[in-house]
Amino acid sequence: MPSYLHWASEPQPLHRMEHRMHGALRALVFLALAIGLWSLLPHAEAANIPLLESQQRQGVTELSVKTEVLVLMTLLGLLPMMALMMTTFTRFIIVLALLRSALGLQQGLPTRVLTGVALILTLLVMRPVGERLWTEAFLPYEQDKISLIDALRRAEKPMSDFLLAQTHEAALKQVSALAKEGPVAQPQDHAFTVKVAAFVLSELKTAFMIGCVLFIPFLVIDLVVSSVLMAMGMMMLSPLVISLPFKILLFVLVDGWSLTVNTLVTSVQGL
Repeated sequence: MPSYLHWASEPQPLHRMEHRMHGALRALVFLALAIGLWSLLPHAEAANIPLLESQQRQGVTELSVKTEVLVLMTLLGLLPMMALMMTTFTRFIIVLALLRSALGLQQGLPTRVLTGVALILTLLVMRPVGERLWTEAFLPYEQDKISLIDALRRAEKPMSDFLLAQTHEAALKQVSALAKEGPVAQPQDHAFTVKVAAFVLSELKTAFMIGCVLFIPFLVIDLVVSSVLMAMGMMMLSPLVISLPFKILLFVLVDGWSLTVNTLVTSVQGL
């Protein structure tokens, strides 16, 4: 019998199951709070407002079970959206969508396929950041070596480094001015919300720049085909029908998927 079947067939002690359930709950709570509370902690500390009910256990400040469940249920719905906006998923999905439009394959490439490709590439690119978050913040918190607040502060460092590496300086200055933030000595001193907003603007700009470069060769093919059809007097025939095979053939001959993936992955800085 395989080892995993043997493990599943054995009755698990109650305390072990409770420990695993508690560990999974704390992991989810940490991921949710790491995004939701980064923007709230500086203001709460300045105003001396206790955001979360906590309790002392073995010298470590922890959230009560009721508070963990409440925060988890509140932030779990927002977690996917916030996590995607703090990764390179936005850049990847926009570039792939523009590539689909350039090829003219609105029905040939389903949205789910593009989303899956963008998600896989995002996991590949974000793996170093995830490993730093796991080793520097989550593991010490899971082992009761640090409190949740300290874990959040530790997790902010690798995320800030990643966000600033992808952020354009002009976007950071613009968002800082819109937020009416005072002058800072270093980019790391900006508020976390300012970094996230500047990162999103930079990702949109980078995505459209890459998409424009990918769009130009297929636009040239459309222009050439349209000119040939007009010269032949076949103006009633749609140029898209004629140019589509040529664009697909060109894309396959130059190994377009490999070039696109290589361009997207190498465009990410600071990894």
